Amino acid sequence: MATSRTAPGRRSAQNRRRTRKGTAMEGQRLELDVENVAHGGHCVARHDGRVVFVRHALPGERVVARITDGTSESKFLRADAIEILNASPDRVTPPCPFSGPGLCGGCDWQHASLDAQRRLKADVVREQLARIAKLDVDARFPDFTVEALPGDGPIAEGLRWRTRLELAVDGGVAGLREHRSHRLVEIDDCLIADAGFTPALHERFDAGVTGFDLVRPSGGDDIIGIELPQPRGEITPTVREVVESAHGSAEFDVSARGFWQVHPGAAATFLDAVIDETDPQPGESALDLYCGVGLFTRALADLVGPDGRVVGVEADADAVDHARTNMGGARHVDLLTSPVEKARLPLERADVVVLDPPRAGAGRDVVATIVGLAPRVVTYVACDPAALARDLGYFVSHGYELTNLRGFDAFPMTQHVECIATLRPRG
Repeated sequence: MATSRTAPGRRSAQNRRRTRKGTAMEGQRLELDVENVAHGGHCVARHDGRVVFVRHALPGERVVARITDGTSESKFLRADAIEILNASPDRVTPPCPFSGPGLCGGCDWQHASLDAQRRLKADVVREQLARIAKLDVDARFPDFTVEALPGDGPIAEGLRWRTRLELAVDGGVAGLREHRSHRLVEIDDCLIADAGFTPALHERFDAGVTGFDLVRPSGGDDIIGIELPQPRGEITPTVREVVESAHGSAEFDVSARGFWQVHPGAAATFLDAVIDETDPQPGESALDLYCGVGLFTRALADLVGPDGRVVGVEADADAVDHARTNMGGARHVDLLTSPVEKARLPLERADVVVLDPPRAGAGRDVVATIVGLAPRVVTYVACDPAALARDLGYFVSHGYELTNLRGFDAFPMTQHVECIATLRPRG
């Protein structure tokens, strides 16, 4: 996926082995009882007092697992379940033939039913908030679930939802990477991606091409393909995304390689959730941090009206340029090109704050800045429950309390989950 949230590549297994102590255990097989789910797309098991993080397993199963990473002196081990001795009732046959140990690493939960995937993700959110933020989700939100996003046909089955995809290219052949590896896995289709992307997996690419971005924008029928690295001087295309939400229809210009939600139901759903929670009023001031191309900024501007004020902050200069276009010349909107943590905000207080940070979260300093503006409500759109939990802890220490929490399955078949958390001053 071509977004600003792409994580840096991991070291190769060979380089990891060079820096570790003890005897390498890769390839050894263990018979394990699988316990609870853990953050990261795996479950926890234990062997000789050590934790083993097992992929391709489900809670309650007994499996034969092959160690993929770790030594005799490692604090924990990583492993793949290669044989299921006692299967969970939630286990299903993965719809994709390239999902499994040693194969494509793009999906984490294809071996679980969709209902089970969402339960597992909800469990991860509960565990992260309890362990890091000391918040009891069940006590405060006993009905908390991870909700499905709207979509018909294969999308409703957790397939064909990805509208942006970054393929790896090696030796002229396109594919995806193995989990925690740079090894290319050749595939002839990606079942979670738009079906129109499939022909690219059968193309041969010129020498020097290392990647191929694919985009299916909602504002048109054409698929955009971009070879990487782009030739010097080549301009990245701009695409148009259409959002039909309960608060209106809007179009947004966005770079074909910029950040946009990849599930077709995500942008409208998140926008409605944020506006319902914040309830901006005419004349209020609002702050949209990590505003991107202005999905939330524009709605906030419409609702506070010309007597109000909206400030959007975004580090990506191209995204800010698109946001200015998307605001349609609204004079009560200020857009700042700056890292959020370094931004010099042109307002002393804000009634409403919305933040949608990258996977690393906002951090202590950004939370302190927000609290200093004394907002009546803060809505946090989070793509990583661990970072969310850490930041919620900061808000709580400043006198804010979590008043609502929703989870959304914006990335079916994968470990990823989107959360929207609402905070208000305590009391």
